[in-house]
Amino acid sequence: MASTVVNPTRQELTRLKTRLRTSMRGHKLLKDKRDELMKQFMDVVRENRALRQRVEESLMKAHGAFTVAAALMSPEMLEQSLLYPKQSVELDMTFQNIMSVDVPQYQFRTSSQDPGEVYPYGFAQTSGELDDAVDALSRVLSDMLRLAEIEKTSQLLAEEIEKTRRRVNALEYVKIPEMQANIKYITMKLDENERSNTIRLMKVKDMILKEAIEEKRAETAQAIEAFGGKAPAKA
Repeated sequence: MASTVVNPTRQELTRLKTRLRTSMRGHKLLKDKRDELMKQFMDVVRENRALRQRVEESLMKAHGAFTVAAALMSPEMLEQSLLYPKQSVELDMTFQNIMSVDVPQYQFRTSSQDPGEVYPYGFAQTSGELDDAVDALSRVLSDMLRLAEIEKTSQLLAEEIEKTRRRVNALEYVKIPEMQANIKYITMKLDENERSNTIRLMKVKDMILKEAIEEKRAETAQAIEAFGGKAPAKA
C-alpha cells in the first residue's frame, strides 16, 4: 500500500515512473560522489597524520632550543633580541574545488629571500641555541601552513561526506521505496479498475443478449398466437 495518498491515474503513474528513474540516477551519482569523497578524505587524513607528527617534532625542537637560550641569556637581552623582526611574511589564500567542495590553499612569501634575514639580532651577544630556535621556527612555518590547509580540507570534506551520506540514505531508504510503493499501488488500482470495467462490460453484454433472447421469444410467442396456437410452417 502506498505510504501517501496518491491519485491512481495513468498520468500520475507516468509522472512517478519518471521521478523514479531520475531518483535512481541521482542515487547512483551521489553514491559515486560519496565514495570519491571518502577516497580523497582518507588521503588527506594520512597526510595530516604524518605532517602533524613532523610539525610537533619541529616545534618541540624549537621549544627545547628556546628554553636553553632563555636559561643562558638574561630576560632583557632575550626580549631585546626578538623585539624588532627583520623578516615579514605575506599570506595568500586561494581555493581548489574537490568534488564540489571549495577547500583553501595557502601560499606565503617572505619580504626577502636572504635566509639570514630571519635573525633580527646580531650574533655577538646571543647564544647559538637562540639561533637554532629561530631557525627551527622559520623552517616549520611552511609545514604549519600546510597542516592548517589540510586540516581545514579534512573538515570540509567530512561535512560534505555527511551531507552526501544523508542524501543517499534518504533516497535509498525513503524516497525510492516510497515511489516504488506508490507505483505498485497505482498499478494495482488501474489493473483492478480494468478488471472491473471488463466484468461490467461482460455483464452489460449478457444483459443485452438476455434482452435480445427474451424479445425473440416474445416475437415467437406472438407469431404462434397469430397462427391459432400453431407454429408457422417452415417454407
